[in-house]
Formats: sequence, structure tokens, C-alpha cells
Amino acid sequence: MSKSGKNRSKTSQAWLNEHVNDPYVHLAKKEGYRARAAYKLLEIDEKDQLLRAGMTIVDLGSAPGSWSQVVVRRLGATAQVFALDILPMEPIDGVHFICGDFREDEVLHALENAVGQHAIDLVISDIAPNMSGQAVTDQARSFYLAELALDFACNHLKTGGTFVVKVFQGAGFQEYVAAMRAVFAQVLIRKPKASRDRSNEVYLVGKDFQ
Repeated sequence: MSKSGKNRSKTSQAWLNEHVNDPYVHLAKKEGYRARAAYKLLEIDEKDQLLRAGMTIVDLGSAPGSWSQVVVRRLGATAQVFALDILPMEPIDGVHFICGDFREDEVLHALENAVGQHAIDLVISDIAPNMSGQAVTDQARSFYLAELALDFACNHLKTGGTFVVKVFQGAGFQEYVAAMRAVFAQVLIRKPKASRDRSNEVYLVGKDFQ
């Protein structure tokens, strides 16, 4: 085995050990969430009061569905929830799911058609690219997807709406925050407890879309 192969094996084993011992993984299994990421949205909602009855919500990068689960559990049948991911997602009652690549116009139009005349109150995005292990490339891919999510929010949110997006601190971060501040009255940076300490991921919450 090559040196790089050995390093990958060590990294994979370390991730597996961390995953097996992760309290949020165990809690997600116990409480019926599809992924530990549910607790990130739950904490952000506790702090920022995102979810309210009667909302229309779009969940970008939704698979396996834990964020949509949070929305449905909190709001029940009062919410209109539309989810999209390039990966398939098991159905969730109350969620209209579209499987496709968000970067393709045809898929974006399918999402727009599904939403129809509903005014969107909240866009949530936990999109991340498939990581290559090349930091510069991964950062660029991540911000490209985050920029698409922001563009969607800017084009579809109703005035006063809210946008939550995962980004990674590093190249492009300050510019992205500035772009959000240009269109939202308030932009907050959140690092939920369920985000692993070694991860440079944070969540930006844009409030009161202008």
C-alpha cells in the first residue's frame, strides 16, 4: 500500500471511531432522525426562532432528510416543505422531494414549479460537495454551491424571509458574509454543538431579507 493509501486508511478509521462514539449519532438513532445534522438545525432554531406555523420552506441539499424531519416534527401539516438533493431520499410525510442536481436549470425549474405561487419564508441549505481531500478545490466547490443557494434565496424569498446556509471558513468566507449582509438586515454566525470541533463549518443565518 502506498503512503497516501495508508494515510487515507488511518483517516477513515479515525472517522469511523469518531462516528461510532459520537453522542449525536446515538441520539439521532434513539430519536428517529436520519442524521446527526438534525441537532444542528434544532440548536439554530432554538437560538434564532426560525420555524413558525404556516411557513413555506425549501430545504436544499436535503438528503438523507434530517433537516426536513426537524421541520415536519416542529410544524406538522401547517408547513409547506419542498426538498431537493442530487441523492435519493426516502419519503417523508409532508415533504415534496425532487431528486436532481441543483446546478442544472431543468432541476431548478422543477423546484420552482413545485413551489408554484407559495411565497417562500425560509430557505435552509446544508449542501456540501463530495470532498476530494484537496483543501483548495473543496473550498471552491463548497462556496460555489453556497453561492447558488444564496442566489436561489435572493430570487425566491419573500421580503422579510430567512436563509440558513452551511459554509466553511477559509478562502471566500468574508466575501460571502459581505454578500449576505448586502441583502439581509442581519447576518449571524452559528457554530452548533453538533458541529465537530475539528470542522471549520459554520452556519450563516440571514434574517429579514430586503
